[in-house]
Amino acid sequence: MPSNRIGRINEEIQRELSDQLRRLKDPRVSQVGMVSVTRVDTTGDLRYARVYISVLDKSQEKDVLKGLKSASGFLRRELGRALQLRYTPELQFIGDDSIQHGAHILELLRDPDKVKPVNPENDAVLSDGEE
Repeated sequence: MPSNRIGRINEEIQRELSDQLRRLKDPRVSQVGMVSVTRVDTTGDLRYARVYISVLDKSQEKDVLKGLKSASGFLRRELGRALQLRYTPELQFIGDDSIQHGAHILELLRDPDKVKPVNPENDAVLSDGEE
């Protein structure tokens, strides 16, 4: 479990990178649609930061990650200016499918053919109360 300081730094890096992604001019990133920074994990010595990226269109994820990798020097410099840390971590971009995974689970939970009520008698009571 990261310390409070590392947790705060992770949040600041996530916030700042999300802001910087909107201003990025690389067409691999800017013309894709929705690109989100879902999580940041920074090492204890602040030398490296894993940045988890979620892309709405999964078919373009590899191009987005390549674009971010090529822009990592610019992003790191801007991050250093904004956060004013002793060390600005080297950014490693990783694809993250947690949003899609959550949407898939939600879809499964909403499908009555896949998820049956625990007590069928209660299902009738709920249905009557909802109508």
